Amino acid sequence: MTDSFSVVYPGSSPLKSRLNSAQAPCGSQISRNPGAADVASIVPAYNGRRVCSSIPRPCGMRGFTVLELLVAVLIILIATAMTVIQLQPQWQQIQVDVGKDQVKSTLRQARELAISERRTIAVQFLNATGGACPPSGGIFMCMALTQMVVTAGIPPAPATQALASSPFFVLPIENKVQLLSFSGEPDTPDGFIGTAPAPPGGIYFGSTAGVPSTGMAFQSDGTFTDGNGNPINLSIFIGEAGIPTSARAITVLGNTGRVFAYHGNGATWLR
Repeated sequence: MTDSFSVVYPGSSPLKSRLNSAQAPCGSQISRNPGAADVASIVPAYNGRRVCSSIPRPCGMRGFTVLELLVAVLIILIATAMTVIQLQPQWQQIQVDVGKDQVKSTLRQARELAISERRTIAVQFLNATGGACPPSGGIFMCMALTQMVVTAGIPPAPATQALASSPFFVLPIENKVQLLSFSGEPDTPDGFIGTAPAPPGGIYFGSTAGVPSTGMAFQSDGTFTDGNGNPINLSIFIGEAGIPTSARAITVLGNTGRVFAYHGNGATWLR
């Protein structure tokens, strides 16, 4: 089978020529002899390029079938899913480390503010149930700092102080991170509790679970006390539920207000 091109110029007879005297095999070149000059003028985009059929087009230029595209997309999705699964434990550790740094830095900020402003700064841990700490996504708790307002008394009555009506700073703690201790988890190296925390309790003042009923605050001299001004040692345990390797701890030394943080694996602690 052969293909031919007929070119008719106005005022002249038809001019015929063949591509290489027959259909050009794939990989051949369009003939550049004078007999093919008119054909080349009709299809200039393919001058001197290989053709694969009677319809001139470059060899090797073809698209992908729908099946090939679907297979490629499927491979990409599988590889992405495997990567996400492998990175999930690392992401959990990153989350809890962020939560630990948030608690540590907020406590240090409260102490520095109490000293610089010569004020008593109360520290509160709020559940994400509404009010100052509205629930949002995976947020379980917030930290709130509230200034103690001093009211002068009429002599001989002494001055009194009370919490301001609302916190001046509220920080949602990182997603899924909460006050939590794990079974088999020891006391921190500071030994403020004197024994292992009782799961799932996540906060202790001295050896007592929970927080003082009178509250707790940093004083203007940097000490950390209960609401009556008595220095207390605070131990805070955080983590993600069901993941012992996410154990983290933060402690506050009452007499100085110094804040320390620890990284744990559920069995030991490292600073």
